[in-house]
Amino acid sequence: MAMTMKGEVALPADRETVWAKLNDPEILKASVPGCQELEQVGDNAFRATVKLKVGPVGAVFKGAVELKDMDPPNGYRIVGQGEGGIAGFAKGSARVELTDAVEPAGGCLLRYEVEADVGGKIAQLGSRLINGVASKTAEQFFANFAAAIKN
Repeated sequence: MAMTMKGEVALPADRETVWAKLNDPEILKASVPGCQELEQVGDNAFRATVKLKVGPVGAVFKGAVELKDMDPPNGYRIVGQGEGGIAGFAKGSARVELTDAVEPAGGCLLRYEVEADVGGKIAQLGSRLINGVASKTAEQFFANFAAAIKN
């Protein structure tokens, strides 16, 4: 089942600081809800383990994430895939774009556009439930990320 999601978030730091934090494995691990492991395995490649619950289905997804089309400090594309055993699989990509926020607030505006495909038991739960969980997970990620930027 394919899904798309996009949005934007104002962050309380300049673009260079946000860029640095977006490329820090420890910050990302702390920001991703349910992330149990995020290990850098190459210049722009990571191995991840994330525990998720979608409705009645819970699973631990193990997969790989790669950062592509790097354009510091303006953005990149994230490509990833993961397997969750009988729960199913997830794969997709996200375009992340950073711009300076308009004064007087200052800071940085992060825009994202996600395309994902899920299959297996999770896909059988229906698009409404999956989209709701995806939106909530994205909101939690950005709340965690904004908190990490302040520290």
